[in-house]
Amino acid sequence: MYDRVIWPERYDPKISAIYALNDIDVKAPPEVVWKLLVDAENWSRYFPAEDQVKILSGGRELALGTRYSRVTVGFPMSLVVMECMPDRRLAWATTVDGDETGSSAYHGWVITPTADGCHVLTEETQQGPWFLEELGRKHPGALFRYHQLWVESLARAAEAEVAQMAG
Repeated sequence: MYDRVIWPERYDPKISAIYALNDIDVKAPPEVVWKLLVDAENWSRYFPAEDQVKILSGGRELALGTRYSRVTVGFPMSLVVMECMPDRRLAWATTVDGDETGSSAYHGWVITPTADGCHVLTEETQQGPWFLEELGRKHPGALFRYHQLWVESLARAAEAEVAQMAG
């Protein structure tokens, strides 16, 4: 059994309007996957949709308390890293810039070592009227599909990096 995201109470999937879980086995060590995940400003190298990410506080990589912004599917968002255990766990809370409804989301990643690399699991919950309208009503299933592309792209990038190091 793989570990799951540790949810702050207000983001628990049992009380969230929208929830998605995606996971994948990766033939790369956890530290290779981790390096790709915390290098947020360069996510677009392997996942082109995430091409507008800017770290606003701290260093060049995501760390506990890092504030950053991103434009996801056309919407500007503000984020803060809430959990950071190198090579194992990363999670952030999100608010949508300009949203007056107080909608928010929580996105976590869990990396578990396996015999031939690691297992990557990502979960997200979303609450509030804005997310219900944009992702619940207008684009049902979009969060799951987007994250599936992300985990598959992350896995390919990590495996390509391992192959490059070996070759």
